[in-house]
Amino acid sequence: MKPRTLRRRATAALAALAACAALTATQGQAQAAPATDPLTPTTRFYVDPESKAAEQALTDLRKGDLTNAVNMARLASWPQAEWFTEGTPDEVRAKVRGLVREARVVNRTPVLVAYNVPGRDCSQYSSGGAASSAAYRQWIDAFAAGIGDSKAVVVVEPDGLALLPNDCGPDVDPTGELTATRVADLAYAVRTLKSKARTAVYLDAGNVLWRPVGEMARRLLDAGVGDGDGFALNVSNTHPTDHNARYGTWIAQCMWYATEGPEHARGHTDWCATQYYSAAAPNDGAPGNAVDSADPATWRWTDAWYDQAMGTPPADALEHFVIDTSRNGLGAWTPEPGKYTGDPEIWCNAPGRGLGPRPTADTGVPLVDAYLWIKIPGESDGSCTRNTGGTIDPEYGIVDPPAGTWWPDQAHTLARNAAPRLTFNR
Repeated sequence: MKPRTLRRRATAALAALAACAALTATQGQAQAAPATDPLTPTTRFYVDPESKAAEQALTDLRKGDLTNAVNMARLASWPQAEWFTEGTPDEVRAKVRGLVREARVVNRTPVLVAYNVPGRDCSQYSSGGAASSAAYRQWIDAFAAGIGDSKAVVVVEPDGLALLPNDCGPDVDPTGELTATRVADLAYAVRTLKSKARTAVYLDAGNVLWRPVGEMARRLLDAGVGDGDGFALNVSNTHPTDHNARYGTWIAQCMWYATEGPEHARGHTDWCATQYYSAAAPNDGAPGNAVDSADPATWRWTDAWYDQAMGTPPADALEHFVIDTSRNGLGAWTPEPGKYTGDPEIWCNAPGRGLGPRPTADTGVPLVDAYLWIKIPGESDGSCTRNTGGTIDPEYGIVDPPAGTWWPDQAHTLARNAAPRLTFNR
């Protein structure tokens, strides 16, 4: 047989592999029996057979890029979240219903993201959202109606609580009315979505290097986290999984401490030690040099505070959480020292990153209900500029695609740098 013929056959075989990668995962889904609870250690998540990664695999094959084609086929075999970011109530109801029905046919649990709160992202890269609180609540009602009695996991409003209107600048919410409305809207979303018996609901809570523990604990309590199943961390970010697990555990402990703990501590999330607890003066509670995204050993003072203040809460007393591991396999990005004089936006299309731990509900970590790929690997965070004043992203030498746009080069990088190494989902 001629070498050219062999190559054509090999390419055809790979094309079939890429086209069927997600379909194979979906067929495997049908073998599992349905579970009663929406999220348990045995939960298996839904894989979209028509994902952007599956489409990219075919595109790469047509170009003769076999290495990237196989990596994209592998990526397409793993479950990823589906984002709902706009539309009328009727539109979101229909789209949600369609997704959960597809997942139900193969006895899998879909992961959905509700991302439509008014004024989201402080009108930055991912700006948008419903026109008003009333419109948002109608949208959430329709979202919940679309789920119906199907199984689902819903992550509520990434950044919606960590980036409140009063965090957007002194002129955005001078009276505090917008912030109070945001918190009430988030509480409404959690309560409404959780009214569906087979839906697990996680309210987003930012990431380990954002809001201090006590501040985020207070925000979560105010926004009705107790009416759901817990909170979500690291959405669209790259901080290490174990760092977020530690941060999430502190938040859960702080919420218990200020609500069910010692009588004198009721209402005092502000007393909780944080990830910024001072290592230099560990008893003063002031911000210090304790935080280091590359060396969490500096958090020993925070651990010690909780060990001393908490005792041993009942095993079922603490809130649980999920962690987005879609881009954190190599941890957080650190730009070259002195390269940027302003904020380098380390969260925005961080270069050279890799996929993290695979999606699973069997984490083996107390309080962590699941690792999920919430941010779709390969979708841009926005047209980042590193605060240079221009339009080009200096890390890539181009204008980054708008937020939510599929970016093949980023998808290829994430797959190539995956830690652990990317394989097919069996």
